[in-house]
Amino acid sequence: QDFNHLRALCLSQGLLFEDATFPAHVSSIGPNLLPEDKLRRIQWKRPTELQRNPYLIMDGVSRFDIMQGEIGSCWLLAALGSLTLQKQFLENVLPKDQGFQDDYAGIFHFRFWQYGDWVDVVIDDQLPFLNGRYLSVHPRTSNEFWPSLLEKAYAKLRGSYQNLHGGYLSDALVDLTGGVQVQFSLKDPPPDLEEILKAADKSQCLMGCSTSGQLRRNVELRNGIVQGHAYTVTGAVKIRYKNGWKHIIRIWNPWGHGEWKGPWSDNSPQWDHVEPKFRETLLRNKDDGEFWMSCENFQKQFSWLYICNSTP
Repeated sequence: QDFNHLRALCLSQGLLFEDATFPAHVSSIGPNLLPEDKLRRIQWKRPTELQRNPYLIMDGVSRFDIMQGEIGSCWLLAALGSLTLQKQFLENVLPKDQGFQDDYAGIFHFRFWQYGDWVDVVIDDQLPFLNGRYLSVHPRTSNEFWPSLLEKAYAKLRGSYQNLHGGYLSDALVDLTGGVQVQFSLKDPPPDLEEILKAADKSQCLMGCSTSGQLRRNVELRNGIVQGHAYTVTGAVKIRYKNGWKHIIRIWNPWGHGEWKGPWSDNSPQWDHVEPKFRETLLRNKDDGEFWMSCENFQKQFSWLYICNSTP
């Protein structure tokens, strides 16, 4: 489908685009994602029906725009969270020639890397709702729609929303960058893990991590960490602490809330021993799903680390 041709056609006819190849229909959701009675209740709404003044992007693109919905797509959203930190990759995925302000015709497009090529995926902007709530990812700001539309395009690429329910963070990192990814088991980590993390952060790699969930998925432990869940690694630094140095890692939960409660968490006493100027730079004390933890606790709580870069 040619985005520019289809948009021009819709504008000339005064119509909003309806994508016959990924219709606003149960077939695009998939048969097994929800019980049949819920599938029947799904409604499709365009952003222009939900908001008087919708935007594709407001004040730039940020991981804090994303909040995971009913679908278990944390593996995709953790990769998206990482993508928002690396603007050079973002422009490939999210073309700038579209929006709700100029030439709006209910049509959008996004690009993903598939088998050695950037593939352009065209969608209409009808989004699935169940009982008045977003079925999939919902934006933290009610009139910003890039997370929901990008996720819809990825669902189309994968065949249905159901196919986003569970997946591999490593696959999503490659699909969003065309990069090369490497995985480290944290049960048997490399001896220089702290240096690898710091180097990857400095080299602007995309990074994610996951917890093991053989027994129970999406169960939050008392320490705040969720089992069987994917997270984004958003920073790795070495800071002065008491009389020495400490490696700490910053991690973001794509639920948009739910944080680690142990050492180096938002309100932990460890921060009292860090120089105020560094504390102010590093610490965002908000319930936004993002937190710091020590490298030792990172290895204990998570099972895999994923690093993706544009070159080997």
